[in-house]
Amino acid sequence: MARYVVRIRSPKPAAEAFAFMADLRNFARWDPGVEEVHQVQGDGGGPDSVFDVAVKGIRGAITLRYHTTTYMEPERVVARARTARLTSLDTITVEPDGAGSIVTYDAVLELNGVLGMADPLLNLAFKRIGGRAAAGLVPALDGQRVETPVTAS
Repeated sequence: MARYVVRIRSPKPAAEAFAFMADLRNFARWDPGVEEVHQVQGDGGGPDSVFDVAVKGIRGAITLRYHTTTYMEPERVVARARTARLTSLDTITVEPDGAGSIVTYDAVLELNGVLGMADPLLNLAFKRIGGRAAAGLVPALDGQRVETPVTAS
């Protein structure tokens, strides 16, 4: 299992930050590993939203179909994609922080079946990929990275 977690303090109110993050079409705006996103069900973020997310792969783009599995507006959304080779689970939480918010993006990528033996190698690559995504998320939220847990103020 490969995991990448980033926390961003944003001046955006929690409801605004949540709406931006829950609409997976915005992934292409901040994650350089995402080529394009098409919504196949729903309109923006929502409990029944489904998105096709084309991500850069070694041999070209790979499309992952993300289903929103948890939608608790304005604080938590979980989207999951599963193919024969891998499972991706993205959990986004948003906490109020004064007039702004703290956004936590927690991505888990796991190789399925016998491929799971390569998870340690995947973890190394995913740290680089996650770092680039985090670098894009900071300006998208007009925020700054938070390295340690923060309590709402």
